[in-house]
Amino acid sequence: MEKIFNNKINILKALAILIVVSGHLEFSLIPMFPPYSFQVMLFFFLAGMVFNPKYGFFEFLCRRAKSLLLPYFLYAGAYLLITSAVAPYIGKFWGMPVTFENELLMPFLTGHQLDLISPLWFVPCLFITLLFYKFLSGAFACARAPKGLITGFYILLALGAIQLQNYSSNYHLLWLLRSMFALLFVHLGYVYKNEIEGKINIFSYKVFGAVLILQSLLWLTNKDFSPMDGIGLHFLLVWGQYNNPIVPLLTSITGIWMSLFIVEILYEKVKDWNFLQKIGQNTYHIMANHLLIFNILTYSFLALKGVSFDIKNVADIYWFYFPLKTTYFYFVVGIISTTYLGEFLKFLKRTCTKCIQGRVVK
Repeated sequence: MEKIFNNKINILKALAILIVVSGHLEFSLIPMFPPYSFQVMLFFFLAGMVFNPKYGFFEFLCRRAKSLLLPYFLYAGAYLLITSAVAPYIGKFWGMPVTFENELLMPFLTGHQLDLISPLWFVPCLFITLLFYKFLSGAFACARAPKGLITGFYILLALGAIQLQNYSSNYHLLWLLRSMFALLFVHLGYVYKNEIEGKINIFSYKVFGAVLILQSLLWLTNKDFSPMDGIGLHFLLVWGQYNNPIVPLLTSITGIWMSLFIVEILYEKVKDWNFLQKIGQNTYHIMANHLLIFNILTYSFLALKGVSFDIKNVADIYWFYFPLKTTYFYFVVGIISTTYLGEFLKFLKRTCTKCIQGRVVK
């Protein structure tokens, strides 16, 4: 059972990162469920599914710092070197000025101190949110709070974050507002794993139909038909922007349910697909490196076509060459290359660990 659970988690993680990367290329991997309407919350949900309450707070903090923050700052250091090295050649420094505050504090405030690893803003946010969840879980356990009351508390926090979105422009509050919204989905992931999965069938045809009907009704609130109309079903947790007091909550839930449903119905067919498992095992590396691969592709296209690099420098980091033709090429190359880059980095880590252990033994 444990192997099945881990395999399903890996496949769900793989689906989640595929949705994130497709969203950065501005296409929807699942029809009716647009980019940015749920995929970030799916990762928080996953974090809740694997949340283990048995650790004390300090041990939990150390474990999460090792698994989340250590690789984050290793990547941040590597990308600071890469960004500094390529700046003279492309005529632009991809990021904020290099200061103590920007490199060590800004990761927790915005996570956008360096453009190339901006997708990793999620990691410090997840770290903070999990610490909050660990603390609150302990407090609720001590108070013996009813389960319904606990869920209601997290719903109120999420709704409060939406109401306070006008304060999200203050970077010193943004980290808190992000976590207020995200805590609900960590909790829902924990509840799903411990109280629903394998016990309550939430994947019946009736539920499927209800989700599709609800999602179609939510589309009536969508305003993505014109850039001036707002973000519609999309919401931007990264900047605390929602556009609606309730729709972000509902689209997150429907999108997460649909992701779980897809994994549920496809699991037996894809469980032995080794590459899909590798994608799920390398989501961190895919998240960290796909923008680098995308920009390598962009500058390669520009060089092959004889187009000046200056055309790229007036745009943001997500500018792609001729997206009408190249979008899916970017997607396939980005996923394959970053997955195997992750495998290579893990191989280096294992090799270095063995060498160090061998020297210690001698």
